[in-house]
Amino acid sequence: MFITEAKPISASTINRPREYLLLVLLASLWGSSYLLIRIGVETIPPTSLVALRVSVAAFVLLTVIWWQGYRLPTDFSTWRSFVIQSFFNSFGAWVLLAWGQQYVESGLATVLNSTSPIFVFFLTWLVTKHETVTARKISGAFIGLAGVVMIIGVDVLQNLGQQVIAQVAILASAMLYGYAAIYGKRFAALPSTVTAAGVMISATLVLVPASLIIDRPWTLSPSASSLVAVVTLGTFGTALALLLYFRLINTLGSLGTASQSYLRMGIGVMLGIVILGEQFSLIVGLGLVIAICGVALINIPAKRR
Repeated sequence: MFITEAKPISASTINRPREYLLLVLLASLWGSSYLLIRIGVETIPPTSLVALRVSVAAFVLLTVIWWQGYRLPTDFSTWRSFVIQSFFNSFGAWVLLAWGQQYVESGLATVLNSTSPIFVFFLTWLVTKHETVTARKISGAFIGLAGVVMIIGVDVLQNLGQQVIAQVAILASAMLYGYAAIYGKRFAALPSTVTAAGVMISATLVLVPASLIIDRPWTLSPSASSLVAVVTLGTFGTALALLLYFRLINTLGSLGTASQSYLRMGIGVMLGIVILGEQFSLIVGLGLVIAICGVALINIPAKRR
């Protein structure tokens, strides 16, 4: 049986411990994406890298919705929304990030790209007003950002004046992430798999022609490590991550979902320690604790009167 609508999620039925575990999983998937992007752009230009990333994700997601018995929407309005969301959440933000990571050190890139909850907060507070913004959430956003700065190290910010265009591009990608978390609320009536597939198909239809024109991929000689990195990124860091992302927007809200950016920075640091043998310091541990506290402040539900 084919269906396109999902049952609405009631706040009283949300299993918050489970949703927080899914938030950590999402942060883990996206926390490893910086390493994979860095490997990918060594031999694949940014536009082609993201085109391959979204194409792999679209194929995986189409397979999933076929297995589930869902079908894609057929109305123009929904597909127009998919295209807009794909700009905010994928081809716009990811191309900017991949391009910026060619010129900006990964530590500085992670600091700049972790600011999306701040953009979500200000957009929610000043523009959309779709969620209640409390002093606790405000505090959580800035506490989390302070923890991220401690994790990466204050010294990395000394390079903030260099490669300004690349740094602005990474900040712009964070801003697009922030608005994507808000805009994605409109897909609550659709299963997360259908939404994710529609967004990735829209991104593929934009990026594949752009790659053919800009990069002429038939002239490229990508390394095996770059190809493996991008396929892994498309399957796990994109397809699976987007399934979690659209689910969490409906359960934890825009601010709560955006707060995973703080967690993914900590996870990225831990991956560096485990995989690359980087040294663990007291300041890193303290920063992780502070970042987690910030996420908790954003996500703890308000008490009912």
